[in-house]
Amino acid sequence: MEKKYINLREILVGFVFMVLFAIIFARALQVQVYEGPWLSKKASDQYAKSFTSYGRRGIIYDRNFREMAVSIEVTSIAAYPRQIKDAKATARTLATTLKMNFKDVLQKLTVDKKFVWIKRHSTPKESAAVKALQLDGIGFIPESNRFYPNTTLAAQALGFTGLDGDGLEGIEFFYDRYLKAENSNYTVIKDALGTGFKAETAPVALTRGNNLVLTIDSNIQFISESTLQETVDTFSARSGMAIVMQPKTGAILALAHYPFFNPNSYTDFDKELWRNRIITDPFEPGSTMKIFSAAAAIESGTTTPHTIFYCENGAYRIGKNVVHDNTRHGWLSLQQIIKYSSNIGAVKVSEKVGAKQLYKSFRNFGFGEKTRIDCPGETAGSLTYYARWSDIDIGAISFGHGIAVSALQLIRAVSAIANDGILMKPYIVQAVTDYHGKSLKTFKPLEVRRAIAAQTAICVRNIMKTVITKGGTGVKAALEGYTVSGKTGTARKIDENGTYSEKKHIASFVGFTPSENPQIAILVIIDEPQTKFFGGIVAAPAFKKIAQDTLNYLGIPPKNISDKLRVAKDSETLG
Repeated sequence: MEKKYINLREILVGFVFMVLFAIIFARALQVQVYEGPWLSKKASDQYAKSFTSYGRRGIIYDRNFREMAVSIEVTSIAAYPRQIKDAKATARTLATTLKMNFKDVLQKLTVDKKFVWIKRHSTPKESAAVKALQLDGIGFIPESNRFYPNTTLAAQALGFTGLDGDGLEGIEFFYDRYLKAENSNYTVIKDALGTGFKAETAPVALTRGNNLVLTIDSNIQFISESTLQETVDTFSARSGMAIVMQPKTGAILALAHYPFFNPNSYTDFDKELWRNRIITDPFEPGSTMKIFSAAAAIESGTTTPHTIFYCENGAYRIGKNVVHDNTRHGWLSLQQIIKYSSNIGAVKVSEKVGAKQLYKSFRNFGFGEKTRIDCPGETAGSLTYYARWSDIDIGAISFGHGIAVSALQLIRAVSAIANDGILMKPYIVQAVTDYHGKSLKTFKPLEVRRAIAAQTAICVRNIMKTVITKGGTGVKAALEGYTVSGKTGTARKIDENGTYSEKKHIASFVGFTPSENPQIAILVIIDEPQTKFFGGIVAAPAFKKIAQDTLNYLGIPPKNISDKLRVAKDSETLG
């Protein structure tokens, strides 16, 4: 009986164990087969974190391979909220160390997320300070940050990038597809204590962007910017722009704006300062347009530099409107109209040329169309079709009102006169290279079309030389040892009520030098100068300084002293 009871107990125990083993087997089968992928993912979420590496953007060089934009290695500070035991204490410590708002940091540490950024692109000092704290749940992620070693130099032309390395403005934006490195993903594996012990990364070759070589010369850019700053400050102006171009190629040597901004900390500056206004902003050019009216007159065959026009002694009525000159003139030749900058003379010239021919000539010079420069946000300006011009429109447009142009359009058109009538496409990047400096793509000078005949260009060039001589409006632009062809501009700005302001002006000077073989063309525009506002007084001296310093820097020798002295006497015989 007792033996039978023992056998029964063994059977029961065995049966229980068999049931338990069956349950364990079933559970193991469920875990391994049915729940395996889910558990594997859950474990991965806890111990593996995927990141995207944005790589290192390519370098931007000036024409002499001086670095203008580079990428440097930085550290970003991150947090793993689920690993943080005391969020308030950690947030308080981080906020104090990084000089951040406590509530903002605490909010990041208490969200229901596995990973959050605390501070992107922290400074080496900040990263070292936080590392020394050895806080639980705080990590350090290597990243690449854009840096502009020359701070404000050519900032509006270069633009800047965002935190993730995307180009947001300027050349950085326009050439983003070349500069940006190929993104790569990598995984950081952490142990139970949250310590990273393995990282899988993409090959280094995939994390380098291509480089750009600009046409901009840092030295000429500095000359232009420093001169512009001095001029704007001297005349208490609102702002200023200056551009230096090679007339024969269309290459941009300098694009200067003032006030400046620093792309390394662009969020600290007003957004209005980010824009490359030389490219994006149209304005009424004023009297600088008279040289193109003169070109149209000569090109039409109806007028020569010596053709005379009666300038009405300072007041000329067109319907209900009256056009005025600052100085009363009687009979003036076309050459003198440009030299003395007579509005009435320009109107008389445009009436002789006719609206259709004037419009055609302006279009040939590129007004009313984009230049297609390799910069974002370019304006086409505004040039209304001639069939819609009234009598006063024809006259106003001839001396730069009722038409809107960009600074780039204006310098390109003047460069066509310097280039024997050939209009060039302006450009700012001359080459794209890979990380090792091997050329991938080059950009060369490109002719757009012939704007005027070569002989017409020579005539206008000589007329523009008289503007710099005694009695001309641009005498303050005269250079020591070099001939200059140029034109002053003074335009009244339009007020908010749609009428021309008596107090707000745009002063400008545009020209090229040396006149016989132009090497550089320069445009200076000063917005709302306060003490004086005529282009010949405000902008011409700035042109002179930029031109003189640039010619010296480029090693272009001056002519001899006798030539220099003769410039002051050559006024009425040129043309």
